[in-house]
Amino acid sequence: MKVLVFVEQRDGKIKSAAFEAMTIGAKLAGSPANLAAVIVGSGVGAKATELAGWGADSVYTADSADLGLYNVLTYSTSVEAAIKAFSPNLVLGVASPMGRDLFPRLAARLNGGILTDLVSIEASGNEIKGTKPMYSGKCIADVCTQGGGINFVTIRQNVFAAQKPNSGSAAAKSVAAAPGDARLKTVEFRKGKSSKPDLTEATFIISGGRPMGNSDNFKILHECADVIGATVGASRAAVDSGYASHDMQVGQTGKTVNPTLYIACGISGSIQHMAGMRTSKTIVAINTDKDAPIFGVASYGIVADLFEAVPVFTKKFKELLK
Repeated sequence: MKVLVFVEQRDGKIKSAAFEAMTIGAKLAGSPANLAAVIVGSGVGAKATELAGWGADSVYTADSADLGLYNVLTYSTSVEAAIKAFSPNLVLGVASPMGRDLFPRLAARLNGGILTDLVSIEASGNEIKGTKPMYSGKCIADVCTQGGGINFVTIRQNVFAAQKPNSGSAAAKSVAAAPGDARLKTVEFRKGKSSKPDLTEATFIISGGRPMGNSDNFKILHECADVIGATVGASRAAVDSGYASHDMQVGQTGKTVNPTLYIACGISGSIQHMAGMRTSKTIVAINTDKDAPIFGVASYGIVADLFEAVPVFTKKFKELLK
């Protein structure tokens, strides 16, 4: 099977989840000759060297000043140029906001099959099979393509471990970058001031719910997060109450996360919230209500006041990390 991996980058830095996709791509392709990557952006011509050893013999780059900011029209045209150059059976990417926008358009343009947000994946000939959470994580669906033609697949971030196979020369090959399109122009991207990883890429997350009481009280979560390098999140109830900004919201109407450690502080565990975090590898729940639904999915549960428990966490983390 020939596999083309879309390597997502932002501000000239390759997203960590892209290496997870490269790992899966290498396993499905079977050999470096059957695996290629494509990077789109401004000044990305030199990024091919960063993919050396990740299983691909070829890295297609679409490099232009017009591609400095993500634009679904120009990016899809540029990726399509790489698809035509490599003729893959499968185009693989990550179920990030960019992937969720880009891959359906590519599948529609090229009349291909599409599977999204997979948490497991395997190939049988040219047929792709996998599983994905559905209905707010209440069930796991078995999904597959029908074989034949080209297929597009996105995988959930932080589910698959990135393992460098130390194969593949990653030879750079430029493809024609799409010119600017007057129908749609990206003016700017706005992001928070925090230097910590975005929630969707964070390894550790500590989130607060409505019992935080006000925005100032989130300080204790930030203090704990600073010790372990975590990103601070919030439930919808905390966001709706004005205690946290929307970009911190975890859940069905916020961000879907899958960290190694998720600490839920004062979060009862509504269906909507758990839809965004229940696949976290380890969940620690702190709540005064012993019957809170969050304890049903928690790896460890602490029935306590978060304002008493979190400072203890912070102290113990400092001691462990001395």
